[in-house]
Amino acid sequence: MAETVLRVEHLKKIFTSGKKSFTAVDDVSFEVKRGQCLGIVGESGSGKSTIAQMITRLIDVTDGTITLMGKDITNVKGKELRQVYLEIQMVFQMPMESFDPRYTLGDGIGESLRNLGMNRRDTRKKVIELLDQCGLEPEFADRYPHQVSGGQCQRAAIARALAVNPSLLICDEATSALDVTVQKQVLELLSELKEKENLSFLLICHDLALVQAFCDEVLVLYHGKVVEKGTPDEIINHPEKEYTKILIDSVL
Repeated sequence: MAETVLRVEHLKKIFTSGKKSFTAVDDVSFEVKRGQCLGIVGESGSGKSTIAQMITRLIDVTDGTITLMGKDITNVKGKELRQVYLEIQMVFQMPMESFDPRYTLGDGIGESLRNLGMNRRDTRKKVIELLDQCGLEPEFADRYPHQVSGGQCQRAAIARALAVNPSLLICDEATSALDVTVQKQVLELLSELKEKENLSFLLICHDLALVQAFCDEVLVLYHGKVVEKGTPDEIINHPEKEYTKILIDSVL
């Protein structure tokens, strides 16, 4: 039985502004096992990215619990949070924006390694290995974000995420800004990592075709609630809810 990397139970997020409040995520529960990919789909505003922000502790949880590798991380801060980031890494939608334009890709990829105390020479060697693992030549270490294509930059972002050898990679619309051919290449890379490294994934996405190609299980989110859950084939070929049918018809 594969170990559970991430368990989310009854997660809730209420945003309050003045006298108004808005429930963005409402009683969401799921788990991700070692080597598994869970897809979370739904239209914009359904609460997908809010879930990712709570898991990575970028925003506080209103209610519910988040357990990572058996440890409750719902309210961790400071030093404990830094430990969490050794287990969870994120790959964002706009790779260019996730790198500091003043530094090379190699600097960006190696930053977490230097922070962990690795010397410059060993960091450089590891950066080259990570670039190679993600299908990029060594010279990409010396290029700046604006000197590479969107697909190359996203590969570098994946290399950066892999640097600390995480257990879970959260991909928040990580391929949606790329053209279809590059999208396919990046997905093939992620599939390879899933298989070879036994890495777990949380794929936040609005594209059910991508989910079908990559995920083991899917949650369909609507107004912050889980309306359907199952394998990609179950969800796509035998949707139970009207909202899921509409979502499928709009993308397939």
